[in-house]
Amino acid sequence: MKKLSLFICLVIAAMTAIHAQDPVKKNYKPWDNGKLRVSDNGTYLQHENGKPFFWMGETGWLLPERLDRAEASYYLNGCREAGYNVVQVQTINAVPAINFYGQYSHPDGWDFSEINKKGVYGYWDHMDYIIKQAENNGIYIAMVPIWGGLVKAGLMSVDDAKAYGKFLAERYKDSPNIIWMMGGDVKGDINPDQWNAMAKTIKSIDKNHLMSYHPFGRTSSINWFHNADWLDFNMFQSGHRRYDQIRGDGDDTAQAAQAEDNWRYVEAGLAMKPRKPIFDAEPSYEEIPQGLHDPSQPWWKAPDVRRYGYWSVFAGAFGHTYGHNSIMQMLKPANVGGYGATKTWYEGMKDPGFNQMQHLKNLMLAFPFFERVPDQSIIAGENGTRYDRLIATRGNDYLLVYNYTNRPMEIDLTKISGKKKNAWWYNPTNGQLDYIGEFDSKVTPFQYDGGHGAGNDRVLIAVDADKDYIGKEWKSLPTQY
Repeated sequence: MKKLSLFICLVIAAMTAIHAQDPVKKNYKPWDNGKLRVSDNGTYLQHENGKPFFWMGETGWLLPERLDRAEASYYLNGCREAGYNVVQVQTINAVPAINFYGQYSHPDGWDFSEINKKGVYGYWDHMDYIIKQAENNGIYIAMVPIWGGLVKAGLMSVDDAKAYGKFLAERYKDSPNIIWMMGGDVKGDINPDQWNAMAKTIKSIDKNHLMSYHPFGRTSSINWFHNADWLDFNMFQSGHRRYDQIRGDGDDTAQAAQAEDNWRYVEAGLAMKPRKPIFDAEPSYEEIPQGLHDPSQPWWKAPDVRRYGYWSVFAGAFGHTYGHNSIMQMLKPANVGGYGATKTWYEGMKDPGFNQMQHLKNLMLAFPFFERVPDQSIIAGENGTRYDRLIATRGNDYLLVYNYTNRPMEIDLTKISGKKKNAWWYNPTNGQLDYIGEFDSKVTPFQYDGGHGAGNDRVLIAVDADKDYIGKEWKSLPTQY
């Protein structure tokens, strides 16, 4: 009997170890589940076969221009290993743009009919390679065709936009891993005819891929394009300023004073009719100065980028995009970094925030996905303001509460089914699970044993005791795809 008990314990330990070290499936391709589409409730994304898609994005704006083929492969492999399934890229950052190999994006202006010149290794050959390497890694390329500042400067006319849109759509319509992003850090009322022309041209040719609009700081695509028939889901850019930095970007002064509360953009987006999914496509980047432009200011760190992710997703966003100052500009030793950056892009990939975002994806896909709703009534008492704000979300039989400062909180466990609830603490820094115990269905106080302070963040998980989404013995959640 003792030997049998020991054997069972060893099996459980082995299963737990395997579970905790679940490797990334190198051969997993999300589009094997069919094309992406908006869920029936207008809140999330899913594949054609019904499998949910949680957008876990990385910001690689200058990937096509700065990296060679070996570097691009290394970067995309690292993104996959860190749990990212989308990389946002800026396809051209000048007219013409020049890549690592000295090749021009527009050798014949906006005429792309002879772009594949015989014997020339061109700009778009390299773009093809990047998209294919992303495909091999199971990663979508969210493609901004032209950065917004170039359109603002008048470098693309409406006719140019149509020609460019036709070229892009015909070239990439059959690639399984494309998502289109109009805009690029620009307000939608600046030369809107160009955006509409390019978007409509792409959509008339490419019936396979979703499309959105990447807006200016502190603005959302709902402000201009929510009702556009080409816009499948909304994006907002919550930006890089802290609470006391009230240069408003896209906000008025009153809104700017709320600065870091990126959850408010989600609430505004989900209140629109018809409902379309929404998420934060550019929050504050890891290792970038607070306020963006003055490197002498404090820099945003891993706790901050975690907070933006959990705040917006728990408020109802369908996913999230992370960014890093050095990675987004693909900074190399030979380059002069913008925004005070000195670290190389590959050093940035070792930073904690870059490697912690996968825990958010694993958490959100561990439970029934499409029934999940934001629900602040879970919090008994005050929601809290600024860094002390608690964010709650739930399904029918599970609830999650993100607490950035680990302040004492009272949680109404009656908001989900079950007379008894099992509860865990989930650590966003490493994905560790700690079983707390079983609780009666009532308002119950909770505080992780770690002190009150910014960055001491935890997620409270409570589940109907009759459900088995999580095992009491688990030390982490399985890797989700």
